[in-house]
Amino acid sequence: KSYQLSRICNNYALSAHIGAERKLQELEIGAMEANDFRKWRKSLGLSQKDAANYLGLKRRMIQYYEKGERDGDKVTIPRAVRLACYAITEGVADYNGPHRKVHKIENGKGD
Repeated sequence: KSYQLSRICNNYALSAHIGAERKLQELEIGAMEANDFRKWRKSLGLSQKDAANYLGLKRRMIQYYEKGERDGDKVTIPRAVRLACYAITEGVADYNGPHRKVHKIENGKGD
């Protein structure tokens, strides 16, 4: 019985994990594309260099995201970058965790 219970629990955990993975994959469908990323940057009046600084990336990555490819391979914009784009759009320059001050973008230019 103990073995069967353990097996049922393991199957349940695996099923929950697979379900979570499917949800994450569904989020990737329709995710930000190269043109969307470029529109985001331009809508904020940011140069590629400024966008890279805001996102903590190299300017070259901004170029790859805007082109949608790197050396002929498709480039997917990671969820963390997409969420950071949203935060920047909302005026958040930096976040250091709960119960700490949110650093806002000042004068249209953050750190």
